[in-house]
Amino acid sequence: MAKFTREDIKRLAAEENVKFIRLQFTDILGTIKNVEIPVSQLEKALDNKMMFDGSSIEGFVRIEESDMYLYPDLNTWVVFPWTAEKGKVARLICDIYTAEGNPFDGDPRNNLRRVLKEMEELGFTDFNLGPEPEFFLFKLDEKGEPTLELNDQGGYFDFAPTDLGENCRRDIVLELEEMGFEIEASHHEVAPGQHEIDFKYADALTACDQIQTFKLVVKTIARKHGLHATFMPKPLYGVNGSGMHMNLSLFTNGKNAFFEPTGDLEMSDTARQFIAGILKHAPSFTAVTNPTVNSYKRLVPGYEAPCYVAWSARNRSPLIRIPASRGLSTRVEVRSVDPAANPYLAMAVLLKAGLDGIKNKMTPPAPVDRNIYVMSKEERIEEGIIDLPATLAQALDQLKSNEVIVSGLGEHIFEHFIEAKEIEWDMFRTVVHPWERDQYMSMY
Repeated sequence: MAKFTREDIKRLAAEENVKFIRLQFTDILGTIKNVEIPVSQLEKALDNKMMFDGSSIEGFVRIEESDMYLYPDLNTWVVFPWTAEKGKVARLICDIYTAEGNPFDGDPRNNLRRVLKEMEELGFTDFNLGPEPEFFLFKLDEKGEPTLELNDQGGYFDFAPTDLGENCRRDIVLELEEMGFEIEASHHEVAPGQHEIDFKYADALTACDQIQTFKLVVKTIARKHGLHATFMPKPLYGVNGSGMHMNLSLFTNGKNAFFEPTGDLEMSDTARQFIAGILKHAPSFTAVTNPTVNSYKRLVPGYEAPCYVAWSARNRSPLIRIPASRGLSTRVEVRSVDPAANPYLAMAVLLKAGLDGIKNKMTPPAPVDRNIYVMSKEERIEEGIIDLPATLAQALDQLKSNEVIVSGLGEHIFEHFIEAKEIEWDMFRTVVHPWERDQYMSMY
């Protein structure tokens, strides 16, 4: 990504007729927040002097310690192309600092930086991520509220007229490209109304920033087309849910640490150790990579989403797949993550799990090249294939008992994350659902 100086940003703001700047950050649950300032306050923002009340943000701080500072990351300067009427709107993604001038422990972006430092101490220079986020497009009703009516009846890789989302998807791609994204592919996904846009890999921090920006752009442009875009993992019963496969690779000074031409499958020992770490900790990080009650409706057999902890170079049913490309593109694809995850936290726990594998020179189990969905429970146990947690409650229990993954979140985020998610589970657990009434009202 381009590197900007203060002067560049002031010049670009004047050249592009920018009137407002959004100072963006992400809360613990992955929601994008922003403080919008007029361009007259840009100087103050660049001096890291912009304050906001952290006590009003989910999982940040208590009321008595509310003052927080926003430190803009100059490299994240982007002008939103769709805001031209009365002057444009730009954004800067910010890191959050305490009133004392220290990085705030509850900021997911700062937390990822902390885990990346651990990676550097092990001799790696870059952790790269190529995300594949999926989403659904639903029609809006006359009040502008989302319906359950899909915008098309298309299937995998279909095109217009079956894929009515094509124009919307094309507009999204054009807007993203205008904002500096390198789009690798965009296509209709398996389910009706489901779409995927893949962008070029970048270092973990930049890629997480891009995921957040991507979500914002998709929702904004869909609205312009009279559609509602949702990243909910499983909005409809009986069709595939939405995933966000993460393609991960470690680099040392421009050399891919996962590639070894003479190794088995042309993969290095580092790659195998990384895979072993991911597999070992998968049940424990699932609460972070699949953070909603709804996430677990996607992780069920039969809909291409992984629900078993295994790896393969060819097979699409395990948790980890090794895509065929080698050289610089050698990577490990973690397929369980869904787009409801906070990308900064998901990357922190995935990296932590992989690094634990490398530190302890773990050996992964043998790859599973059979379709796991057709194996019986006994066969899976025999192969040493365990299941991912089946509910958010199980996933939280697994997370609490794993010190490595807890340390990947840090104490502050871990406590607030658990608290928020246990409330969410209790609310879900105690609500009476329509299914129960349909089943039991007349029977009993």
